[in-house]
Amino acid sequence: MSKQSLTIYMRSIILIAACCVAAPLSEAGSYAVYGLNSLGGTASRGNGINNQGWITGYSNLPGDTSRHAVAWHHGNMLDLGTLGGPNSSIAWPIKNTRGIIVGISQTDTPDTSGEIWSSGFFYPGPNNVGFVNLGFAWEKGQMRGLPTLGGIHGFAAGVNNHGQAVGWAENTCQDATCVPPQIYQFRPVLWDLKHGDRVREFPLFAADDTSGAATAINDAGQAVGITGICDQAIGRYTAKHAVIWYRGSVTDIGNLGAEFWNTPTAINQSGTIVGFAGDPAFPEGDILHGFIWTRNTGIQPLLPLPNRTPEHVDSEPYGLNDKNQAVGISCDADFTDCRGVVWENGEVHDLNDPGNTGFVGVIDQAKDINNAGEITGRAIDATTLQKIAILAVPAQ
Repeated sequence: MSKQSLTIYMRSIILIAACCVAAPLSEAGSYAVYGLNSLGGTASRGNGINNQGWITGYSNLPGDTSRHAVAWHHGNMLDLGTLGGPNSSIAWPIKNTRGIIVGISQTDTPDTSGEIWSSGFFYPGPNNVGFVNLGFAWEKGQMRGLPTLGGIHGFAAGVNNHGQAVGWAENTCQDATCVPPQIYQFRPVLWDLKHGDRVREFPLFAADDTSGAATAINDAGQAVGITGICDQAIGRYTAKHAVIWYRGSVTDIGNLGAEFWNTPTAINQSGTIVGFAGDPAFPEGDILHGFIWTRNTGIQPLLPLPNRTPEHVDSEPYGLNDKNQAVGISCDADFTDCRGVVWENGEVHDLNDPGNTGFVGVIDQAKDINNAGEITGRAIDATTLQKIAILAVPAQ
């Protein structure tokens, strides 16, 4: 698809979208909440929303045995397809406004290593493992796989407006710190999408770190992520250090008392970072605590909702805008009561307050927020129990 054709296609979607947006499902506090279309399965979720209102995430196919990466705009949904395998997804917030989307996809190449890899936790069964998984870049209507560091698997998490994508990729080093079935080290990487998808590693923080992952990057080229040991290839002790990379250097931004699960999830254009951190009382990461970091204040906690029954003790921010508004989840210790929340000026607000009208269910996850204050995430329908991707628009 040519650049001109893509521009016409995008504009046509925008023009017809106003006719296709569903009626608001509810009023959640000061938000009108809209349900988004699906590919026919019972689970979908918006994981990112940019400043043009494009939402990116995933939707299950009928039968819920596979899912595809999708993008929505004003209720219209675009299936991005896969790299040949059964599953793809966009698992982290995507802020790019120049037509580039990154995510993860299985190929049709069998993986004989037996690894679960990072992506196995982001797909439904039974085919969540068993295929080579790569980070992908999607632009001009085409999805392409991104190179690894010589190893089997890769994972793309974020991309800025200069065509710099970040994530993590396996090399060929078998590492004794990997917890089976993980075998190979993986390193935080940057792909230069404007120069042949050239891949380079970010430096690890400590001399005894062997693996890491980059999770987000802003337009200034500041990237954030984790470094530590190989472990499970999904955080925990790989996230010993929450770090920021800039101009070739790596800086540990601190933690909230534990040396595990310290994971930045988003960075805005001014360099503010949000994420979650481990608690020394819960070494396996059963309970996590949200944080916000600025160069002036350092790392500060973002608390869960107060005065809840059962008590909320877990907080996990996932998205951030340039106004330092963050969104995420607040949960009780058993994760039987989770709510989508927004943090602003240190205060936390339930997106379900003061109660929904016209929609019997709960917004249980908020995943990203743009500069207009529009939020995407997920709601659970109390009648059908379907998990519905949503757009929450601030009331005027």
